[in-house]
Amino acid sequence: MSVSAIDVRRGQAYYYNDGIWVIVSNEKVAKGKGRSYQILAMKNIKTSQNIQERFRTEEQLEPVTVDRKPMEYLYSDTNNHILMDPETYDQIEMPLDLIGDQAVYLVPNIVIEVTFIEGNAVTVELPNVVELKIIDTSPQIKGATATNQMKDAVCDGGAKVKVPPFVENGGLIKVDTRSGEYLGRA
Repeated sequence: MSVSAIDVRRGQAYYYNDGIWVIVSNEKVAKGKGRSYQILAMKNIKTSQNIQERFRTEEQLEPVTVDRKPMEYLYSDTNNHILMDPETYDQIEMPLDLIGDQAVYLVPNIVIEVTFIEGNAVTVELPNVVELKIIDTSPQIKGATATNQMKDAVCDGGAKVKVPPFVENGGLIKVDTRSGEYLGRA
């Protein structure tokens, strides 16, 4: 059952050029003249090679069966993130580069969605909102009445977030993992 290039979504896997590729992003390009097309950024699960390919919107790709599983983040060491299956309590080691820059949002016991192909973890999806503890921010200035002034804060995982003046060290805040924006107090 083939899928049109326009219907391909991030995180899905497809057979392409004698390999299995996971879609990193899908961008539609519509020109004034000529046909529209898709630019797919893909990552090979065996070689970790990243490529960008151009497809006609109606071009067909063959999907690969993937297994999505919620996993609980435990801790990180120098080479890996350690995750646990909450049903079987099996632990797996995941390379640091699979989560990449979003590792600053990892807090112990957070549940993340991991995609497996042929038993190998290939993509990770964090929850949209996480609760982080502020470890360093400047104190509130007495008499400052501007309501839209934000100050810098560093959270326990290393995330840097702009927060309102009333947020203090030790406070829990909600942060959007997609944009890194402050959403409110936890």
